Amino acid sequence: MRRLWWLLPWLAAATLWGQTPDPSQPPVATSVPATDHEKDKDRAQSDGGDQVSGTSKDRIFYTLPNFLTLENAGHVPPLTPAEKFKVVARSSFDPVEFVWYGALAGMGQAENSEPAFGQGADGYAKRYGMQFADGTIENFMSKAILPSLLHQDPRYFQLGKGGFWHRVRYAASRIVITRSDSGQPQFNYSEVFGAAAAAGISTFTYHPRDERNLRSAADVWVTQMSFDALGFVVIEFWPDIRRKLHKPKPGQATS
Repeated sequence: MRRLWWLLPWLAAATLWGQTPDPSQPPVATSVPATDHEKDKDRAQSDGGDQVSGTSKDRIFYTLPNFLTLENAGHVPPLTPAEKFKVVARSSFDPVEFVWYGALAGMGQAENSEPAFGQGADGYAKRYGMQFADGTIENFMSKAILPSLLHQDPRYFQLGKGGFWHRVRYAASRIVITRSDSGQPQFNYSEVFGAAAAAGISTFTYHPRDERNLRSAADVWVTQMSFDALGFVVIEFWPDIRRKLHKPKPGQATS
C-alpha cells in the first residue's frame, strides 16, 4: 500500500512539464469521430495503446502496466464484465508486477515495517505475499468486480488539455467521479467501496494480528485512496512526458 515514494519523482516531472508547456505542440483532441475507424486506429497505435479495443498497451515510464488509461478518447464502447476482468488480470499478473512487489517487500524489510513479520527469508516472504495480495485484491475489487456489478467504467480518461492545476484537480477528482458504462458521470462507488472492501479483507485476514482492527483497516483504506488519487495525477501527465521524451531534437530527421 505504501507507494508514495515512487510516485513523487514522476509527479515532479509532470509538474515541470506542466509549468513549461511546449507551444509547438498541437492541441490535444478531446473527441474522436466514431465513423473514422482508420484514424482512430492510427491515433491509438501512435499513443502506444490499443484504444480501438477499449484498453491500452501503455506502460508508465515503459515499465508498470497502464492498460486502463485512454488518451484522446471520445466515443468508445463500454467494456464487458469479461473484458474488465481480463484487463485487470493482465495488469495484475504482468511479469513486471512480480518484480515491483519484490522491490516493495525489500523496502519494507529494510524499514522493518510490520515488525511482527520479522526478518530473514521468512519475513521477506510474508512481506512479499502481503504486498502482492494487497495490490491484487484492491485492483480486482475496484477495477473489475464492483465495476461489473455496478455497471461503471474502470478506465481513466485523460483530460489532456487546460492548465496544470486544472488537470491536477480533474485527475485527483477521478477518485470519487467516474463514468457509467453508458458514459454518464457518476460517483465512483467502485473505487471508494472497492478500496474499502480490499482494506477490510487484507487487514482482517493476513496482515499482522496486532493490526487487525477497524482503525488499521480505515488507515489502509484512506492511504490507498490517497495514493490512487496521486496515481491518477501521474497517469494524467505521463502521456505528455512520453511525447516530450520522443520529441525529435533540433536537426534530427523525423520519419
